[in-house]
Amino acid sequence: MKKFLGDMTSKELRKYGYELIDWTAQYLDEIEKYPVLPKVKPGDIKNKLPKAPPAAAESFENVLADINEKVLPGITHWNHPSFMAYFNSTSSGPGILAELLSAALNTNGMIWKTSPSNTELERVVVDWMRQMLGLPESFWGIIYDTASVSSMHAIACAR
Repeated sequence: MKKFLGDMTSKELRKYGYELIDWTAQYLDEIEKYPVLPKVKPGDIKNKLPKAPPAAAESFENVLADINEKVLPGITHWNHPSFMAYFNSTSSGPGILAELLSAALNTNGMIWKTSPSNTELERVVVDWMRQMLGLPESFWGIIYDTASVSSMHAIACAR
């Protein structure tokens, strides 16, 4: 029995999910064939894209073709071994799979009740980090999702 997820069947999710995992693995295997910085000028990517939104849903094949032909040429390849700017790439095989799982679960850990597992897992991971860094048992903390949130918190505390 096909389960309808509201936007695609579970069979389609499985099919296209496998295709994207294969695409991702191939991209990472071939990362060095790409220039670190794209060879494009301002407007090059925009001019390849339609001026108006599609009237109907695009096929997965067309979307992936657009990624390859229109989007990928304008990507700065942060995973490239020769990329040395800004900050380190955080992408890895385990990280990519973790993001897939995180997107599937779609949880929000604002407070314990919104996701007990998020809250308690965060407490355990922060304690593991404390132990690995040799910090005292009185140390505690939280995990931020972005530098922006941590900066906002720091400014609020400073005020």
